Amino acid sequence: MEALEEREEVEETAEDEISLNISDFFDELGEAVEEASVTSAESDFDWSSIDTSHLPSSYKTNSQQEKELLQLADHFFQQYTHLCPDRKPLFIHPLNECGVQKFVSTTVKPTLLPFPDLYYWSGCASFVCDYLIMEPLKCPITPPSSLYSPTTILKYQRGNCFDFAVLLCSLLIGAGYDAYCVHGYATLEMCSLDQTQELCPLLRKPPEVPEEEDPNKYRIKYPLDPQSKFELQQKAKKEEETESTQEEEREEEVVTEVGMPKRDPLHGLRVHAWVLVLPGKRKVPETFFINPFTGNHHSTTDECFLGIESIWNHRNYWVNMQDCRKGCKQEKGEIDTSFEMPLSWVTQIRVSCREYENPFSRGKKVILYDKAKLEKWAAFANEDGLVERLTVYADSDCTEELEVKEWFKHREDLLYMREVNKQTQLITDHFRPGHPLLLKAHSYTSLEPETGHTVEFYHTARVDGLWKRFENATEMTEYFVGREDFLHMRHIEFGERDKEMENGGITADANPRPIVQIKEYFHRNPEKPADEDIEERVFMVIDDVIQLTYHLELHDTIASKVVFCRVIGREKREDEIFLSRENTVKYEPWSSEKHKNMLHLYDLLWELRAEQKELKHHVRDSEAEMLNILMVREDEEANIKLSVSMYSTAKRGQQQEATVLEEEQRSSQSPLENESQGGEEAQSLAHHTATSSTL
Repeated sequence: MEALEEREEVEETAEDEISLNISDFFDELGEAVEEASVTSAESDFDWSSIDTSHLPSSYKTNSQQEKELLQLADHFFQQYTHLCPDRKPLFIHPLNECGVQKFVSTTVKPTLLPFPDLYYWSGCASFVCDYLIMEPLKCPITPPSSLYSPTTILKYQRGNCFDFAVLLCSLLIGAGYDAYCVHGYATLEMCSLDQTQELCPLLRKPPEVPEEEDPNKYRIKYPLDPQSKFELQQKAKKEEETESTQEEEREEEVVTEVGMPKRDPLHGLRVHAWVLVLPGKRKVPETFFINPFTGNHHSTTDECFLGIESIWNHRNYWVNMQDCRKGCKQEKGEIDTSFEMPLSWVTQIRVSCREYENPFSRGKKVILYDKAKLEKWAAFANEDGLVERLTVYADSDCTEELEVKEWFKHREDLLYMREVNKQTQLITDHFRPGHPLLLKAHSYTSLEPETGHTVEFYHTARVDGLWKRFENATEMTEYFVGREDFLHMRHIEFGERDKEMENGGITADANPRPIVQIKEYFHRNPEKPADEDIEERVFMVIDDVIQLTYHLELHDTIASKVVFCRVIGREKREDEIFLSRENTVKYEPWSSEKHKNMLHLYDLLWELRAEQKELKHHVRDSEAEMLNILMVREDEEANIKLSVSMYSTAKRGQQQEATVLEEEQRSSQSPLENESQGGEEAQSLAHHTATSSTL
């Protein structure tokens, strides 16, 4: 009896613990709902104060076909609640801005706007997420009681996830996509537009494509170690059991690690709306989701989407009758059109050019990512043409900057991106094709000359094939592509300037840096033998030494070389060449006899001396070109000009208004100038008559 009483006490205590846990869960759930409702209620816009008097009659009344559709929807809703009493109410006929019930499918208005970017889903998604301001739902676990028209949402530039989804779906269907609005459940981060735990899309590296290895059918296949299938099955079962228990423990435990989100008490209950795009139309290869808050596309197996209640478009409405507790991975549906949907009650969606070019109602948009911040501006909002800025930080608190990337538009100097390394203060400017100096990229820490500059060119537009040049105070390196002489690199070393001339105030042009050495590297010319095809050419200008190194054949191990040295004790003259076996070192182990006579070396030395003079002039031209580039870039940064496209009607109108105002100001000033000029002429005439009378 005592044992039975003890067992009963243990069972009672276990039941009490379970009831306490359940009550604690519901208390926590209620507190979470109250907190979310309070935060969502703190909106700076009052929708009840909007003016609806100017709206057409289709917004304020229902046609006979719409009334029949609402009756059919009520009948369907009653059957659904009877068959599925545990499911939540459907989002099927909410109120519009005039307080009239409208079926959700009739709120979708397929529209194709006259902008090239909005012909693609990415452009539509980015426009919606940039143009509208996100407002959270009043209650995070229930759908809204109203759904306003896309025209009203565009007018006030704000809305919740359902407003975002309906507008985006209308644009996608108008562009020819098979798109649907989705009512379902998502994670806290997606519902609240919290991207602080995500990597910025601009920082994601493209997936690496693995190299395919050529299969060798003659490769020896070694026998595998014998294993028992029964043991493998038992091992797999144990691993599944351990994984399930670990997942349950992780769900029960509250994560307290730094930088990790805490457990959401409303996980799986938060209502969200997004867009579904099916394959078939517009060459869409597979089904995918679009989050209207961010404009990003997601796979249908993404863990951020936790379930689907219903979907709809402008033609029909479908309800998910399957269990959605395991997310959207196993959900499938069939499309069945059982009745004819009435036309949409929404008027034509219109977006002006001015509204499209200036999508940010608050001037700019700021998005916080994991250790990164992205800022967006409208075109022509900044005087320097800045439209985007990405700041990368070293910590999660965003206090220490590592790198800053800026994107520009409509600049006359064709600058479109700038990268700034905050650790080294290195700045890299990127240019579009068409710059007067054929610039492609420019890396520098200062625009002062000889402080370390790396310039890349569009080499296909240059005659010399130069694509990159690096210069600092002591050296300069040039890289070439596609030259007929097979030259691919030139390296120049400089000495120090004359200090007396520098102290005397003489400019750098009059006191150039002395050239110490010039090195040139050539690719292999297949039309020449290897012992006649130069690979490396070194001109030691101050020491008066010329060194040649030739290419190697496939079977060679030692390269042929020729070195011309200066004769000791003999003065150097430009118009004279003194050649002897003392000042010539030649090692050509694989060359023929005709290349070993002195006459051949004499002619070669004459050619090298002439080319050395040309190289000196080329080096001075390269220095002058670098100085010109720095002067032009400094002037472009000091006087930034933006170009207006001839197709931008809004900006053209602003320019015309500005020119009209300038002409009016000039016309108002012209009579005053004429009066002043007339007074001066009268004074000069009186002075002339006075002088003539005295004479």
